[in-house]
Amino acid sequence: MNRQERERARERDLADFLRSRRERITPADVGLPAGARRRTPGLRREEVAQLAYISTEYYTRLEQARAPHPSREVLSQLTRALRLTDPERDHLHHLAGVPPTLPQGPSREVRPSIIQLLDRLPEAAAIVMSATYEVIAWNNLAAALMEDFSLLPRRDRNLARRTFLGPHEDDSPLYGVSDTDEFARTMAQHLRATAARYPDDPEVQTLTTELRSGSAEFAALWEAHEVASRPTLCKTFQHPTVGFVAVHCDVLDITDRDQRVFIYTAAPGSEEAMRLLSVIGTQRMDVPG
Repeated sequence: MNRQERERARERDLADFLRSRRERITPADVGLPAGARRRTPGLRREEVAQLAYISTEYYTRLEQARAPHPSREVLSQLTRALRLTDPERDHLHHLAGVPPTLPQGPSREVRPSIIQLLDRLPEAAAIVMSATYEVIAWNNLAAALMEDFSLLPRRDRNLARRTFLGPHEDDSPLYGVSDTDEFARTMAQHLRATAARYPDDPEVQTLTTELRSGSAEFAALWEAHEVASRPTLCKTFQHPTVGFVAVHCDVLDITDRDQRVFIYTAAPGSEEAMRLLSVIGTQRMDVPG
């Protein structure tokens, strides 16, 4: 088989792969109505094109092995639209002749299944944090317990920056948590390990430099070179509306994304406070209307 024949074979493989991934996704999976006259299994081509922000004509030509090689950006959009797993994403890149790049920095992309997990925990406050302590996903109860992260610029969603550099009202701990010292020590330890894993990532370098120069506490913890931490099993938040809320804290590691899910469930005596938070949401009842 010569080079041209190999190229054509790879284009056909790409077309077949895209078609097979499209046909396994139901409209309900992506929030689309099924419709009464749907004859094709899975999504229609125009629906995938819409989800991937590309033209229907171009996507159709990809499935017909008649399109030029997609760019890395288009492959990323197709990966998201077709809900590909990481191995499937890599396979798609190889079929397109665009080898996947190795991550130089912590991932901020949260798997759809993790987002669904957060939404299925109505009685628990849950957030996802990246390896740099940036809050990258949360559920409604977490927004009620901590704050509405959707209103914050990305910079202010970094809890390490907020903890060590503030500003905090009346110099109180962030969210009024009871284990501020232990949480600060844990963050410094994890960030030390993160910096070692991603030595060339500019965001990691900028964050750690900013924390070391702006916080004597962080600088001292950083110089201790500790990279192990003990889990915090219980902590207390001081909420401006419902008062003290004691919670159990469980952490789930998402090793392939270098992320962690923090799940806060009501400890005995705080069940009513958590139920009240689920009702009032992010409203501030202590602020005059």
